[in-house]
Amino acid sequence: MTPPVPAPLVPNHHADYPGFSGIGGVLAGLTMLIARGAVARLAADLTAATGEDRVVDVGCGPGAAAREAARRGADVIGIDPAPVMLKLARRLTRRDASITWTEGAAEALPLPDGSATVLWSIATVHHWPDLDAGLGEARRVLAPEGRLLAVERRTRPGARGLASHGWTDAQADTFADRCRAAGFAHARVETHTPARHALLVVQAANP
Repeated sequence: MTPPVPAPLVPNHHADYPGFSGIGGVLAGLTMLIARGAVARLAADLTAATGEDRVVDVGCGPGAAAREAARRGADVIGIDPAPVMLKLARRLTRRDASITWTEGAAEALPLPDGSATVLWSIATVHHWPDLDAGLGEARRVLAPEGRLLAVERRTRPGARGLASHGWTDAQADTFADRCRAAGFAHARVETHTPARHALLVVQAANP
């Protein structure tokens, strides 16, 4: 008997996810706020975001990480393909001229070349329909020496359903490899536990 072919270790394994809309999208967005404060602070700490930075939050959802970067003085652009998420982010954010909310996707960022110093994607890379296109856009938008950060929940191999939303260790390594192939430098994988769940973090730099 021929053994089964293992599933590819692609880090964007939920690329066919139907997305967020309607009341279900609102509830999902509110759920995302739970424990996101710690993750948002981790992202800002790891990228050393300051008032000198322009941060792009790809897949910003309800905006917790974007608001954290703004609190540290950065100009921020929160980008999400789901209008319901952007609507929720605006409602949860007090008037703040340093944050702009824009509809868009990782594969087609509505931003000029070299316009960001930091680009992060938190718990969303595994939903990108086209990983290589997303990394190409990240390189285009980041200025030289710009910092790239991807954060995903650490999952177990073979997990199903919601438990599979994230990365296994092998998938994090694959994403770091794809960053190098896209031209990023210093790509590395780290594990952090800012709250209840362990996170896999990939950092890289635009040379």
